[in-house]
Amino acid sequence: MLLIKSLNSKFILLFLLLFFIINSNYCFASILNIETPAKQVVIYDHEIDEVLFEKNSNSFMKPASMAKVMTAYIVFDRLTDGSVKLTDKFLVSEKAWKKGGSRTFLELNSLVLVEDLLRGLIVQSGNDAAIALAEGISGSEEDFAREMNQYAHSLGMSSTHFTNSTGWPHPDLQTTAIDLVKLTKKIILDFPEYYKLFLENEYTYNNIKQPNRNPFLVGRYRINGADGLKTGHTNESGYGLIGSVNRNGRRITLVVNGLSGQTQRAKESKRLIEIAYRETYLLKLFFKRNILATGNVWLGKKDTIDLVAEKPLTTLISRPMLRKVKINMQWNDPIKAPIKKKQVVGKIFVEIPNSEKIEINLVASNSVEQLGPFSKIKSAINYLLFGSNALTNYE
Repeated sequence: MLLIKSLNSKFILLFLLLFFIINSNYCFASILNIETPAKQVVIYDHEIDEVLFEKNSNSFMKPASMAKVMTAYIVFDRLTDGSVKLTDKFLVSEKAWKKGGSRTFLELNSLVLVEDLLRGLIVQSGNDAAIALAEGISGSEEDFAREMNQYAHSLGMSSTHFTNSTGWPHPDLQTTAIDLVKLTKKIILDFPEYYKLFLENEYTYNNIKQPNRNPFLVGRYRINGADGLKTGHTNESGYGLIGSVNRNGRRITLVVNGLSGQTQRAKESKRLIEIAYRETYLLKLFFKRNILATGNVWLGKKDTIDLVAEKPLTTLISRPMLRKVKINMQWNDPIKAPIKKKQVVGKIFVEIPNSEKIEINLVASNSVEQLGPFSKIKSAINYLLFGSNALTNYE
């Protein structure tokens, strides 16, 4: 007989609170309905590898100094493969020394440690530091830009083209918000040892102390759990930010661009991140292999067997949908022995409003051996005489 067992809403809510971890967020723009003055936005959840909200995420934009994240990625990669060391020294050329915009204030023809150049690049957003690194690694900034594009291609940044190491305005310089998410994801995953440089609040070089420009890290709009990455601004791009937050083990990255000023960038970025954490939940179901049901066994050495989910389920849900989750289980009862541990005996159906129904296999928690020939006959007679109660339909 096919058994259908439904968990009522009160039980599901208790089940979620006691056995599932609820702390996160996911999905597409349908999960988060946000109005924002930013021209481009992506809010991305790392754990489930999904976009929570996007606005013009594939439209071309100028990255400004956010391009320096790719410069940092290449330096981190060279440090990792050993071709460059933090103790190496690179020459500061006239090109690097003369470059305008944000600066580390490197001295002309000086030899500067790669470690200092990296901090100048990341914390101070120094254009001179970016060019010194590019020339030290590739011989020229032009050759380094070609390497940047090779790396971009390998990372799947299909809509990105770099022309320099700094993000300095150029007609051919372009990227998208979603491409910058791809870069951010990889730099965090690939280089955890060096990624921590993005967390530094200030850096002093040549007796000049400069704060990190990332509003997630310093100032009145700093955010709990923020640990990177980079701001950007030119007249053409507007004010932008790649910001990443790791809060209670859940990492969300925001890419935003096209805002009108530093204050608006700081306030709007903080608002978007807080909405993402507040308005969505990451449901982690069946992680502890809790017993979900008990099935009857036909012709086995045990009368019953506990049933569990084959694997855990992780999915995102908005706050209003929490009480509307439905979980149903179906299996044919009784289950004929022999039964192997982890044998598929039925299905679990998880229904979340505005989402596709999720199916997970229902499996046996352990093995049950088959009865011997004489015991089979006795069991069959007993079942025929008294076994109808085992075929209960659970609603």
